Order: sequence, then C-alpha cells, then structure tokens
Amino acid sequence: MPVVVVANPKGGVGKSTLATNIAGYFAAQGHAVMLGDTDRQQSSRLWLGLRPGLARPITTWDVNADQIAKPPKGTTHVVLDTPAGLHGWRFNDLMKLADRVIVPLQPSVFDIFATRSFLDRLLDNRHAGKLQIGIVGMRVDERTLAADKLREFVGTLGVPVLGFVRDTQNYIHLAARGLTLFDVAPGRVEKDLEQWQPIGRWLDQ
Repeated sequence: MPVVVVANPKGGVGKSTLATNIAGYFAAQGHAVMLGDTDRQQSSRLWLGLRPGLARPITTWDVNADQIAKPPKGTTHVVLDTPAGLHGWRFNDLMKLADRVIVPLQPSVFDIFATRSFLDRLLDNRHAGKLQIGIVGMRVDERTLAADKLREFVGTLGVPVLGFVRDTQNYIHLAARGLTLFDVAPGRVEKDLEQWQPIGRWLDQ
C-alpha cells in the first residue's frame, strides 16, 4: 500500500492543494483512497467535508496531530497532509510510514533556503532505500527564470523536480466545492492536467 506524505516545514506553500489533488488522482483510478490530515488546521479534513456525495469516494482518517497510527484496513492508497514546522517524533513517525514524500516548493530564494535543511533531513532518511523523494514547483511558470533556479537548486541535491503547478484560480474554485482537477470535465482544466502528467507517472511507479 503506497503512502504518500506531502510535507514542507514552511506554511502557505500549497501542501493541502497538492495533497487533495493527489488523493483525487488516485480516486480517479478507482483506488480505495484515504486522506489523512496531521495538521492542526485540518484543511484537508475540512475539504473532505465539502466533497459532494456523488464524487469518487475519498475517506478520512481519524488521526490527530499528536498521534500517528497505521491506516485502516481496506485502504489501498494513503495521502497524508502535514503541518508546517514538521520535526521531532512526528517527523520520524511519518517517515516510517512513508513510501514517497512530495515536497511542494515555491521558487523564491526565501522558500528554497527555508526548505534546505528539511530536504537534507529527508535525504538522511532515504538511506534505507525505501523512501522516494520528489519536488513539485508550486505557483510557478516552468518557462521562467524562477523555475530554472528551482531546478538548479534541486539538482544539487539529486532529487527530481516532478513537475510544476501553475498559479490558477482553478484550484481555489474546485477546493471550495471539495473537488479536484480529476473530478471535472478534462476540457475545463486541460492545461493543469497536462502539468500533472509527470507527477502522476512518478506516483504510479
């Protein structure tokens, strides 16, 4: 059972946007998906409460910020949204569960340097060979100098840039209805689905 953890120690980088859409991606493939939220703000849990009954099911996991448990039986795919400032025992417990960690990262020098030590710690946890780590550039045009700088930084770490998520109102409007890119007609979000193709391939490996 793949467990995908979405993590970055900095707040406001798009963790919940990424986590909910990864869950939506798995659900669109017919998997039994669980979306857990270990953040005290419970943004992903709130989003699940907005999700319409006719949408592909994504179940919630009653896990709080102070206790990390194993996923319930019957789940085939798990996505975990995490809090800012993830560290200590909570970080260690999540890394024990995780098969893959996706780090959403905005291409500003402040975000990059705020995330560097966290990425170094993730790489230290990769020694067992199980954990796979990927970066997703958030709110960025991949044709810009900022995107090139992000690739340059990540290239020094040996971690792949899985793709880029553009700055669009599509994510905001869909989230307000408990939906993802994968719940609506493809023609409405064609550019965004195209950006998700390399991310999806990495998730499916």
